[in-house]
Amino acid sequence: MYKDFQKHLQSTLQEIREAGLYKNERVIITPQSSAIQVEGGVDVINFCANNYLGLADNKELIQAAKDKMDARGYGMASVRFICGTQDTHKQLEQAISAFFGTEDTILYAACFDANGGLFEPLLTEQDAIISDALNHASIIDGVRLCKAVRYRYKNGDVADLEEQLKAAQAQRFRIIATDGVFSMDGNVCPLDKIYELAQKYDALVMVDESHSAGVVGKTGHGVTELYNLRGKVEIITGTLGKAFGGSVGGFTTGRKEIIDLLRQRSRPYLFSNSIPPMIAAAGLKTFELLTRDNSLQDRLHANTEYFVTKMKAAGFDIKPTQSAICAVMLYDARLSQEFAAALQQEGIYVTGFYYPVVPQGQARIRVQLSAAHTQAQLDKGIAAFIKVGKALGVLN
Repeated sequence: MYKDFQKHLQSTLQEIREAGLYKNERVIITPQSSAIQVEGGVDVINFCANNYLGLADNKELIQAAKDKMDARGYGMASVRFICGTQDTHKQLEQAISAFFGTEDTILYAACFDANGGLFEPLLTEQDAIISDALNHASIIDGVRLCKAVRYRYKNGDVADLEEQLKAAQAQRFRIIATDGVFSMDGNVCPLDKIYELAQKYDALVMVDESHSAGVVGKTGHGVTELYNLRGKVEIITGTLGKAFGGSVGGFTTGRKEIIDLLRQRSRPYLFSNSIPPMIAAAGLKTFELLTRDNSLQDRLHANTEYFVTKMKAAGFDIKPTQSAICAVMLYDARLSQEFAAALQQEGIYVTGFYYPVVPQGQARIRVQLSAAHTQAQLDKGIAAFIKVGKALGVLN
């Protein structure tokens, strides 16, 4: 049996390679940071990590994790409701609730699990989900696992959203689902308009803050802060794997009754191990750091504005962004790969994104800025982009 299946898999893999879509893992041999070493000992500046606040190698987080592992062990060897809950897990949930101004929080192994386990416990075939067309794969999968009627609206298009909400009046309950920041373009969802329509058409709002929490808003409290909707959105999901330390772990935070029902029925929560004590402790330390001052967010915002302004002045086609994601549009898939490879030769570590991750003909280099980037690193990155852009005919 496997021989036939093996041939099928080999053929499929070959098709992926021939289309230029095969993804290779690139090996890093140092801690994650703004400056890293890749296999072979080559030094590069990293512009493709989700390490928005530069906390992935933060000494205080590392020490908090070490101390907790010494005090509480390596892992929990249990799901939460059997014997997998320590006081640190509850303290982290409380810290997340305080950060977002919500009533309660539930932890998951990843935000993919939080989104995947969100809709099915809450909704039935009598209900509706109205989802942005460019939502993350985890939201899409979560919607697919639910029996609710599905509606989809064009990315950030509130007029189309309103039409879908009108159609969804036939259902009992409605949830509008959207990313806070869309990870390929860096654009922020129009949450103020979404919330207005939710009130008008009696819908709940769910926002995935994975790429916006810690980044968007004056103090980095996400899109609810940006649009002055703190505490008003019913459901927020997010991750500890990006701005909040870059490790593992996800969460859903929001209305108390929603979180309570997820604890009873959300399958990824019920059937996955608790996050390790050291991860919970480092997460708790992250939120402690973010309450001290706003220096990391201020530096990130300044770095982003500087980089985007300089890149636009150089003549690059940059997608509008209100986040730390800067999409440098190249449109051609092979060009994006060649551009990324050439940049690595210049000591700049980025990734080319192309179909099926983005639509056909929309290939780009996604640059992700960090509070850890220095002025010199930004300048070197910009200079390398200009050099490679001219060499490959992107710039005149």
